[in-house]
Amino acid sequence: MNYELFITWNPDLTAFHLGPLSFRWYSMCWLIGLALAYFTVRWLYKDQKIEDKKFDPLFFYCFIGILVGARLGHCIFYQPEDYLTSVKGFIEMWLPIQFTGYDDWDFKVTGYEGLASHGGTLGLMLALWLYVRHYKMSLWQVLDNIAIATGITACFIRLGNLMNSEIIGNVTSMPWGFYFVNAHPASMGTEPRHPAQLYEAIAYLILFLLMLWIYKRTQTKNENQNEKSKSRVGTGFYFGLCLTYIFTFRFFVEFLKINQVSFENGLPLDMGQLLSIPFVILGVWCMRRALKKSNQGN
Repeated sequence: MNYELFITWNPDLTAFHLGPLSFRWYSMCWLIGLALAYFTVRWLYKDQKIEDKKFDPLFFYCFIGILVGARLGHCIFYQPEDYLTSVKGFIEMWLPIQFTGYDDWDFKVTGYEGLASHGGTLGLMLALWLYVRHYKMSLWQVLDNIAIATGITACFIRLGNLMNSEIIGNVTSMPWGFYFVNAHPASMGTEPRHPAQLYEAIAYLILFLLMLWIYKRTQTKNENQNEKSKSRVGTGFYFGLCLTYIFTFRFFVEFLKINQVSFENGLPLDMGQLLSIPFVILGVWCMRRALKKSNQGN
């Protein structure tokens, strides 16, 4: 095996310093992904002539829903023995801190170490349901608009995982294998591995571009009113496509990843795959519903 072909991955975890504050690449990727989604959905709202006062609070609902859902998803699905069996663990589940000892209450601020995409998806869906109830909007229209922007956020989240050298893949002989120098445990970085995070980031970027292409392509001219209408936004088609694409890819890419927690070693499928199946089923149902509704309209 020619080890010179492989890529040594050893980035600085900190993007930059601002006085005493340090900003990690992981956090920056999250913020960039959310910001790009924010501007995408703002454009969609303006394009669909939805008033600004209904858009402005949307980002708050999405941010809180994703963060809380992703955090709880990780703690409940992947490490329940750490977060649900003690008072300190329960506090760490909600606050970005870590207690430094068993006999005292000293702690350090660490940020949220552990976020699960499946939980983030559930949290986002709940947040959007609350949003549409409060602002009297169509749930399907909001879900479709968020789905169009989801791919770019998912892309940058996985780039953040890449910068953190986490969610790494199995050993590979492919020339694009990565030596993850900062992998945990360190022994994981002694052999070239699939950059599974990069595979997902590329796949989600393709999804984002695909969504935008479909959106522009399915615009139709209303000859009587001389304005644009979107033939599929509001039917749930984009939402269904987003779920089906992301979680189908997630199901298969899991075969290239190491297990994140030890209890997965005894399972026929890992936790990520098991949690992906219901989302794929829901996504297919949404697309079939949307296409059936579209055909009936024609």
